[in-house]
Amino acid sequence: MSDKAWFRHYPLEVPHTYGYPKHNLAQLLVDSATAYPDHTAIYFLRKKVSYKTLLDSSYRFANALLALGIHKGDRVAVMLPNCPQAVIAYFGTLMIGGIVVMTNPLYMPRELEYQLKDSGAKVIVTLDLLFERVHKVLDKTDVKQMIVTSIKDYLPFPESILYPLKAKKDGIKRDVFYGSDVLSFMKLLKESHALPCSAAIDAENDLALIQYTGGTTGQPKGVMLTHYNLVANTIQSKLWCYRSHITKEKYLAVLPFFHVFGLTVLLNQSIYMAGTLILIPRFEITKVLQTISKQKPTIFPGAPTMYISLIHHPDLHKYDLSSIDFCISGAASLPLEVQERFESITGGKLIEGYGLTEASPITHANNIWDKRKSGSIGIPFPDTDCRINNFETGEELPLGSIGELAVRGPQVMKGYWNLPDETAKIFKDGWLYTGDLGKMDEEGFFYILDRRKDLIIAGGYNIYPREVEEVLFEHPDIKEAVVAGVVDPYRGETVKAFIVLNEGAVTNEAELKLWCKERLAVYKVPRIYEFRDSLPKTIIGKVLRRKLLEEDAEKMNKE
Repeated sequence: MSDKAWFRHYPLEVPHTYGYPKHNLAQLLVDSATAYPDHTAIYFLRKKVSYKTLLDSSYRFANALLALGIHKGDRVAVMLPNCPQAVIAYFGTLMIGGIVVMTNPLYMPRELEYQLKDSGAKVIVTLDLLFERVHKVLDKTDVKQMIVTSIKDYLPFPESILYPLKAKKDGIKRDVFYGSDVLSFMKLLKESHALPCSAAIDAENDLALIQYTGGTTGQPKGVMLTHYNLVANTIQSKLWCYRSHITKEKYLAVLPFFHVFGLTVLLNQSIYMAGTLILIPRFEITKVLQTISKQKPTIFPGAPTMYISLIHHPDLHKYDLSSIDFCISGAASLPLEVQERFESITGGKLIEGYGLTEASPITHANNIWDKRKSGSIGIPFPDTDCRINNFETGEELPLGSIGELAVRGPQVMKGYWNLPDETAKIFKDGWLYTGDLGKMDEEGFFYILDRRKDLIIAGGYNIYPREVEEVLFEHPDIKEAVVAGVVDPYRGETVKAFIVLNEGAVTNEAELKLWCKERLAVYKVPRIYEFRDSLPKTIIGKVLRRKLLEEDAEKMNKE
C-alpha cells in the first residue's frame, strides 16, 4: 500500500501505518483516569465529572450488571441522550465484555421493539421521560430489566431541584414504577462496589457494539463492531488530528453518541485524549452558540446542517467562537460556501470527511492543516486501502473513472448481526463495498458523487445530486437545498430541487433556473422547484431525500 498516491499528501506527522493495541475498548478510560484522575472528563449543564469519578461510576455499573446476571457477550441497550449516564453505561458494559446496543431515544415503540428483539438485549438503560414508551414493548422482547435514570440525577444545585418542578409545570410525564424488573440507575451505582473488573476479550473478534444502520432500505441492520475496530478508528482519528494535545482539548458533544460518528469522534476520542466532553443533550443552535462562547470548546465535530444553522443565526455577532480549532463534518456533503463562511467567522478549520457505520465509521478525511480539496472527502486514513470498482464486475477501474467505492482496513466491521447473506453481499475478497458512487483523482483525493441509489438517470444521462446542490448552495438567497430524481413520463426521471430560502429572501423558480443554466449542462438543471420552510432530517442533520420523494409521490397520487 506504500505506493498509493494519497501518501504524497500525508503530513509528516501522520504515519502511514500504526500498531493498534488489541485490548478492551474500555481501557481508553482506565488509562486516562489512571494518568489524569482529577482532570474534568465531562461537563454537563454546569456539572463537572472528573476522570476518577467517571471510572469509579463505570466500575460500579459494571459490577451492578454482573450482579444482575449479565455477562460477556450479553447485549445491553443504552437509550439515552448525551448525558453522563450514557458514558457510564457504555464503559461499564464494555468492562464486563458486554455488547452495547446504542438506541435512539426518539424511537417509537415499533422501532424500539424491532431493535431490542433483533439484538436480543437483556437490559435497557433509559430515561424516566421514556419509561412509558419503553415499558410498552418489554414483554415482547428478551429484556429482563429496565434501568431508569433522570436528567436531574447529574444536574448541579439548584437545577436538580428546579428540573422536576419545571417538568411538572410543562406537563412532562416522569412517573416510574420501580420493582424487580425496573431499577434505579443511581441506586444501583450507590449499592454496587467500585472494584476494578475487566473481562478477558479477543479484541479482533469479540464485539463491543451492535450499531444499527438507519434503515434507508428495508429494516435496519445491526453492524457488528469489535473492540479492535473501534480502538483502531479512535487512534486513526487521533493520528489525523496530530496537533491535538492530551488533556488540552474540549470536545463539543452535540452529535449524539447513539450515532457511530458521535461515538467515535467525540466519546471515544475525548476519553482517549483525556479531553473534556461538553455534553449537550439536544441540538438547539442558540444553546450551542452560548456554550461555545462560555465553555470555549476547541473541537466541534458535526453535520453540515449544524454549521448552516450557526452561520445563519441572526445574533451570531453576539457570540465569541474563536476557541474552535477545527471541526470535522460528516453524515452529508459539505457545501463550499458553508465551509468558507464558517472558517471566516471562527478562525478555525472546517474539513469534510467520509465514513459509514460499517467502518466504525471514518475511512477518509481532508487534511486539517495541510493540502485539502473542496468538494472532496479527502484521502484515506492510515492503514486504510481504497479503490473504485466497476459496479457489475467488481474490477478496479482506471484513474478518474466513476464507480463504487470499496474500502478495507482495521476499522471495517465484522459483519451484520445474524445476517450472513447480507454480509456476503457487501464483502468481496476482503473489500467492503460501500454502495457509494465515487472517483479518485491523480493525487489520491476521493470524491463521493452520491449514493448509488440516489443517482438520477434522465434521458439516458447520469446526474449526481451533489453536483447540482453545490450550484444551488452558491446562490445567496438559498439556505438549504437538496436535489432528487422524480418520475418523468418522457425522460424516465427529472431533476427536482427542494429549497429552503434565507429569511427575507424573495428569489423565484425562474431566477433559480437561470442561475443553474449558467453553471450546469442543460440536462442537469432542475426542472421542478419546491420551496419549503424546512427539510426532513435525521437526528444528526442528514437530509432524508427518501422522505421527500415519498411526500412527492403521495402528492402525485392525489392529483
